[in-house]
Amino acid sequence: MWDNVSLFVFIGYAYEELSEVSPDHKFLAYTMYDKDNDYFRLSVRNLNSGALCSKPQADRVSNLAWAKDGQALLYAVTDQHKRPCRIYCSMIGSTEEDVLLLDEPAENVYVNLRHTKDFHFVTVNTFSTTFSKVFLINAADPLSGITLVWECEAQAHCIVEHHQGYLYLFTDAAKGGQMVDHHYLLRCAVNASSCPRIWERVFDDDRDMVIEDVDFCNTHLTLIIRENCSFRLCSVPLPMPARKEAVRLKELNPTFLPLPDHVSQIWPGPNYDFYSSTMRFTISSPVMPDAVVDYELSSGNWNIVQQQNLLYERTRILYGSTSSGGIANGSLNNLNSDFLNEIKSEDDNLWNCLSEFYACEQYDVSSYDGVMVPLTILYSRKNKNKNQNPGLLHGHGAYGELLDKRWRSDLKSLLDRGWVIAYADVRGGGGHGKAWHHNGRQHKKLNSIKDFVSCAKFLVENEFVQENKLAGWGYSAGGLLVAAAINSCPDLLRAAILKVPFLDATSTLLNPILPLTAADYEEFGYPGDIDDFHAIMKYCPYANIQKDVLYPAVLITSSFNTRFGVWEAAKWAARVREHAIYDPKRPILLNLTTDIVEENRYLQCKESALETAFLIKMMES
Repeated sequence: MWDNVSLFVFIGYAYEELSEVSPDHKFLAYTMYDKDNDYFRLSVRNLNSGALCSKPQADRVSNLAWAKDGQALLYAVTDQHKRPCRIYCSMIGSTEEDVLLLDEPAENVYVNLRHTKDFHFVTVNTFSTTFSKVFLINAADPLSGITLVWECEAQAHCIVEHHQGYLYLFTDAAKGGQMVDHHYLLRCAVNASSCPRIWERVFDDDRDMVIEDVDFCNTHLTLIIRENCSFRLCSVPLPMPARKEAVRLKELNPTFLPLPDHVSQIWPGPNYDFYSSTMRFTISSPVMPDAVVDYELSSGNWNIVQQQNLLYERTRILYGSTSSGGIANGSLNNLNSDFLNEIKSEDDNLWNCLSEFYACEQYDVSSYDGVMVPLTILYSRKNKNKNQNPGLLHGHGAYGELLDKRWRSDLKSLLDRGWVIAYADVRGGGGHGKAWHHNGRQHKKLNSIKDFVSCAKFLVENEFVQENKLAGWGYSAGGLLVAAAINSCPDLLRAAILKVPFLDATSTLLNPILPLTAADYEEFGYPGDIDDFHAIMKYCPYANIQKDVLYPAVLITSSFNTRFGVWEAAKWAARVREHAIYDPKRPILLNLTTDIVEENRYLQCKESALETAFLIKMMES
């Protein structure tokens, strides 16, 4: 596969973001990062000769999609503020100029494009603060124009797929003017003559089984389903029954695919081959390394394609003796390596789960207003001592994004030292519906901060974590969450890690020339509006630093790259040092790099080691 590959050059390596092989497998289109100019440049390479095509070559490319069986390439470019705004079509091998298909001059309108999985159409999404639209381009004739097929309110998720003459729309748009709290699936015929199109619902609403995501192949529809806080994966044969009324999913007798315990997220894989009934998914769990799994939907067979195996005999010493065992539970740690290899040769479907060594528990924590906030707690079975363990609480709570609860090997050193790792799914994040997101953004942002404080107090009051031994961790908008929680309760945490944090929301949002600021208005509010300004000032970490108060030890990491606003971290650190009570055992540390850590595996490991050392040192001091 050409997905997410790094293309090596003579000096070091180059960072690749997009890569798509043409349907005829003759060309590879990819974008490479230009560090000096801070954008991605598009190139196309002939896979037969290895030669670089003379065109298209374009700067600031954000999306691309093949058309005309690989003879044409469509791509989207951004303006100087990183807003995707124009779509071009380039004919491979032609000397003519690329054709402009769409141009959105409005500063609050963004465009995105993708091809349907069968390569019959290219879909173009345009969205702004007031609307979301989906257009269709015939991939066989991309210059024939674009057709509007769907329009709804702003901030709606809209993905269109095609299967045997039907368009399928997966969306969370409002129904009859009323906001919905979940995604649903619609369909209509491609050649429908009505204007606007009449979309039919595929499934009846079912509060017990909420559809989180869907994926298509020629023979099956797969659905990622959430039942309360548990994720499940099932498949339904295609084509769907020819009926106008919606059906309950259970009536179609879906096949549920096997999953391990404590699944926190499921991602569909690239699944490039639309005509293959084998589909790939990545299964994540707090107590299991990510597993890439192939499911053969026709037969029900499945196979783990890739997963880090931490249960081999040579690493077993790191985990101690087993507390319970058995092949039936998917545990292999009580087997010697010879027997392990023999078993694996007979059955490759055993999950490499670490639940024998690390416990994963889920709780509902009552927030200040009685709303129940999901809290996931992870700890070592061997090293847990009631009311004696230090703890680390993760939070994000923004953009409706799922909190990352995947197994992280870098946290193992903390777990094996008796640390409790916790994840607070506060309002503003994802995984619990659109209302959960909306109740933690803009004027309601304080909800997410108070949810985080409630979860922190729960850990101490219920003796999961020793008093004065709890640390917080937040990335980007999660840094805002943790820093705001520190302002409201300075004695809540003993230490905190803020990674490329969003700490000066008021000033940043008042500066519209900064990259991506316009997109943040819907999440945090527009400070040019007096009501939004006062709402932002109530939680802005920089504006609410307390004077003459003892703050926790804080490690702030950021980058001089302009995308991350390094000045926010520097300003916040300086003001806390100036206003808070000085204590050498509670330092305010600022660690800056000149590179983007997320794009450098070595720097990621180095920064992770620094964070772990900081946490251990602060708890021991």
